Amino acid sequence: MALNICVEGAYPPFSETAEDGSVVGFDIDIANALCTEMAVECEMVKTDWDGIIPALLERKCDAIVASMSITPERSQVIDFTHKYYNTPARLIAPEGTDLVDSPEGMAGKRIGVQRGSVHHGYVEAAYPDADLVLYGTQDEANLDLLAGRVDAVMADSVVLDLGFLQTPDGEDFAFFGEPHLDPKYHGDGVGIGIRKGEDELREDLNGAIAAIRDSGKYDEIASEYFEFDIYGE
Repeated sequence: MALNICVEGAYPPFSETAEDGSVVGFDIDIANALCTEMAVECEMVKTDWDGIIPALLERKCDAIVASMSITPERSQVIDFTHKYYNTPARLIAPEGTDLVDSPEGMAGKRIGVQRGSVHHGYVEAAYPDADLVLYGTQDEANLDLLAGRVDAVMADSVVLDLGFLQTPDGEDFAFFGEPHLDPKYHGDGVGIGIRKGEDELREDLNGAIAAIRDSGKYDEIASEYFEFDIYGE
């Protein structure tokens, strides 16, 4: 048995593209650990976020391991495994900002988010009078924040912290407001996406997630990236 795994390669520290063109990161290490546990050969298929569910449905890959949140909307189209991590969203802006994290405080402000992400739908609902600006990748949103073309960016708090705030580019920026984790929009954590009806594969993956959690392999991988519990409650 062999599996093709759709990954993004533009969402550090979960998934990014190395100088040699390979994909690396937490998602990639978890995918490889699951494949080892299941005793299957796996190949990572780098796929743009906008096209990652269509790629699965078109059988260009067999599973999505790309920090995809388990949401009711997505669950109408594909199935998910149990979660393999769960973290909140946050807003960032220039350090010392006077922006207020509320519907009124963000009215008329330009908020950058990754198109098709859970943050896309959440910002539309939570900040109805803000000017939503959509990007193909998180890196593109961050670059426009740097350039002053948006007032704030919302994304996963870990991605913003480790992938931007703790880099030289992010030194003059900071979180503001509170963490956001609304199951209606952010789902029940991040899971592995598979095609509907492939129950055996889903259960094999669920078993492998449980096995690497029990064996300590999950914590070993997570400790290479995070100094906190990424799995969540």
